[in-house]
Amino acid sequence: MMPLEKPVKPLRIGIVNDLALACEALRRVVCSDPALEPAWIARDGAEAVAMCAVDRPDAILMDLIMPIMDGVESTRRIMRATPCPILVVTATVSGNAGLVYDALGAGARDAVNTPTLALDGSVRGGAELIRRLKMIVRVASATPVVGVARSAPSSIVRTTALAPTILIGCSTGGPRALGEILAALPKPIPAAVIIVQHISRDFAEGLTSWLSTKSNVVVRLAKSTEQLRVGEVIVAGDDRHLVLQSNGTLAQVDASADALHAPSVDTLFMSFAQHGTPGVAVLLTGMGKDGAQGLLALRKAGWHTIAQDQATSVVWGMPGAAVAIDAAVQVLPLESIAAATLTARTRLSR
Repeated sequence: MMPLEKPVKPLRIGIVNDLALACEALRRVVCSDPALEPAWIARDGAEAVAMCAVDRPDAILMDLIMPIMDGVESTRRIMRATPCPILVVTATVSGNAGLVYDALGAGARDAVNTPTLALDGSVRGGAELIRRLKMIVRVASATPVVGVARSAPSSIVRTTALAPTILIGCSTGGPRALGEILAALPKPIPAAVIIVQHISRDFAEGLTSWLSTKSNVVVRLAKSTEQLRVGEVIVAGDDRHLVLQSNGTLAQVDASADALHAPSVDTLFMSFAQHGTPGVAVLLTGMGKDGAQGLLALRKAGWHTIAQDQATSVVWGMPGAAVAIDAAVQVLPLESIAAATLTARTRLSR
């Protein structure tokens, strides 16, 4: 007799919104998928923090503009005390762009427009919310690596005329960390800076503008194919991987259908380990383990590797996974990373 399969429990979702109509729309979206169920409903950010402390859900749908405590501060407090995946749900993502990026910096994983109730009672915009919600939960459930990582690529094909390079990978809480590091580097930055931040393509261009404002440097999206140039800050901005090719150019390549991250920090780091001149690589706050294997490959290829420490990370998943496999030459608090990066870059350029 075949053993019975263990039933899969639905994901429990917390809903945070001060508008009754929005709460009902979100509740209906959650109830429309058998893999989801409402955990509780909070009417403001302070209530959400309190409810999460006694009943942490699998994920939270977080409004931004609320009385008593807004979504940014609520996200920050939840990620500090009882971390779980948070999807920002706001009336207009584009109209609230500044707050959206503040929330992503505080630890939210993604953002989507609030679904709306039609006159016939149907809900519009629910499918995209469910897709993004399941994706952030999938990423959060990735198990950190604890075993021995694979070695760096065996066939190293390095180019010889690359600009000095700083690679940065991050996810949850990354925008704020990126802003602080870029702001602390000298201007013009004495290296080409390449960034992979886990963020959907809808928000990538807005992220570059937000980072430019926070850091006082020009930050732009990567082009399909381009050369590395000192002083430029380039962000992977498509749902594709950003890689260094053997001819020394950056290129965007399609990700596989089952890729957990696109763009992927590991994919960027591995390509530079194989083709790049040693520089500095930094792995910042983020859920999951993306970037840990790549950071180890870079260390073995002669790069100076840095992981953000646990105390200053919103989520010590990615850098923690790197530390667990000895991929980081240094483990540093956020406020020390820019100076250490500059020191290491100067030493490697001699």
